[in-house]
Amino acid sequence: MAGELHIGEFVVQDDNDCFVIAEIGHNHQGNLETAKLMFRKAKECGADAVKLQKRDNRTLYTRALFNKSYDNDNSYGATYGEHREHLEFDLKEYQELAAYAKELGILFFATAFDIPSADFLAQLDMPAYKIASGDLKNIPLLKHVARLQKPMIVSTGGAHIEDVQRAYEAVMPINRQLALLQCTAGYPCEFNELNLRVITTYREMFPDVVVGLSSHDNGIAMAVVAYVLGARIVEKHFTLNHTWKGTDHAFSLEPIGFQKMVRDLRRTREAFGDGQKRPYPSERDPLIKMGKKLVAARDLPEGYVLSAQDIAAKSPGDGLPPYELDRVLGQRLTRALVEDEAISFDTLTGASSD
Repeated sequence: MAGELHIGEFVVQDDNDCFVIAEIGHNHQGNLETAKLMFRKAKECGADAVKLQKRDNRTLYTRALFNKSYDNDNSYGATYGEHREHLEFDLKEYQELAAYAKELGILFFATAFDIPSADFLAQLDMPAYKIASGDLKNIPLLKHVARLQKPMIVSTGGAHIEDVQRAYEAVMPINRQLALLQCTAGYPCEFNELNLRVITTYREMFPDVVVGLSSHDNGIAMAVVAYVLGARIVEKHFTLNHTWKGTDHAFSLEPIGFQKMVRDLRRTREAFGDGQKRPYPSERDPLIKMGKKLVAARDLPEGYVLSAQDIAAKSPGDGLPPYELDRVLGQRLTRALVEDEAISFDTLTGASSD
């Protein structure tokens, strides 16, 4: 069994439901009311948490990138910096969103893309921190967030296993509340690049942490496959409309898809069962209808010694099962039987139901 992660009231571990994160990112388009609506819809879909992304843009990007022209259909500003600033919420807006999430009963946290953003989020007492794939090698940021002593969920897109091992070794001595998510940082990701078997690799290499999946594919089925392989966190991008302005909407799940994914994840855990083979009450009537019992193949007189030609296996299966045939052969009838009448041990001499 892998490790446990305690996020708010949730205990993320093998015996519990998959912890599902609706990654809103900046799909709210910089609009507070849209973000609130997405929080509510995510809650209605069954998500356990909603997540945004926080950047301190002026310190995160070089001056050249911040001031670079950004003229395209998805742009919210003349430069890349202006575009990114349009999408950021300030402290007051984050506080309002945190209060709204609490009112809805859904966890709310964010990805910290830099140390100032991590400190910004610390003011809000976030229940967890996400680290994006691009910062897997950013050991100073990983250690800084680890010292905040909140659960850390780290994506591992574009990494070699040595990069994952380095991040693990940096965080665990400081903070053992760690989850590693298999991720392919393609937007969207092709199915032949999902490499879900890495989930098994992570569980074997890092048995003391929770393993999950951050998936950028366009479907919902791979989340269930990941859960079967051992992922106990699933993060999927969430939108209200694929056609909205922004680069992430096209591969994000709309509410109907997200709801079905959560439904299937919940059903999967229930369907696992306990591994002990047993009949269920719901199977009784169908198996009687489909099953067979031993009956007289023709009219047989009292005292007749039964041979294979005298016995047939016919439905319904509400009598002596066919596996008892060897115990019936050679026995003498204590009374006459008509064709199709059930054979039982009570009708035979020298036989018992023991």
